[in-house]
Amino acid sequence: MNIKQYLDSTYLKTPEQAGLSEAENTTIVQQFIQEAIDEDFKLIMIRPDKVKMARKMIDEQKSKVLVGTVISFPEGTNSLEEKLDEAQQAVNDGADELDYVCNYNAFKNGDINLVKKEIIEGTKLAFQNHKIAKWIIEVAALTDAQIIQLCVLIKNVVIANFKEDCYPNVFVKSSTGFYKTENGLPNGATIPSIIMMIENASPLPVKAAGGVRTYDDVVEMIQLGVKRIGTSAAKTIADGQVSKENY
Repeated sequence: MNIKQYLDSTYLKTPEQAGLSEAENTTIVQQFIQEAIDEDFKLIMIRPDKVKMARKMIDEQKSKVLVGTVISFPEGTNSLEEKLDEAQQAVNDGADELDYVCNYNAFKNGDINLVKKEIIEGTKLAFQNHKIAKWIIEVAALTDAQIIQLCVLIKNVVIANFKEDCYPNVFVKSSTGFYKTENGLPNGATIPSIIMMIENASPLPVKAAGGVRTYDDVVEMIQLGVKRIGTSAAKTIADGQVSKENY
């Protein structure tokens, strides 16, 4: 199976997180973008401040690689206005896909209306600009019941507010890869969490992010029904090797 068109090659570390200078970190981002072009991955996922650079490199090489970025990353607690401003700037800079971090803490605290509103408005902004929206629910921060409830909420909001032909362009995504878990528990996609997501988000597609480390992991996720996989080791996995990365 050619898995490359399922892979969102991902580099989201800030210079501080990587222990590098701004220039050194930018060089790594450039290398990830070039690798995505050379390997023909589906998408390169980078921070919003690197979208312009990715767009320029991809366009200059006439590549079909898509540019994705994260919004309100990684906690998802920005106000709706801040999220929309960040998303619009990303679109202006050349992003094709917007991976919003859902305000899962608001959801856990029972502020369902806030979550509904950001899903409606964030998805609307994406569609108005002919882009794809993804909603990161951060499975490691949720109980099984909450994973199911949040997937159902996103699904129902999308069905109630957008036409059926839009559904394939709104993903529910498992993880940021930056959530801090206790006792070494997984902070990304697991088989049980992905099964719950697919069963409860359908007809919306699901993106598995974090925790996918081998070619066989990718194939298993695809066979479960996942439409996209986020990983910082896309080439390693595509080459049939085992990723040692956390995401």
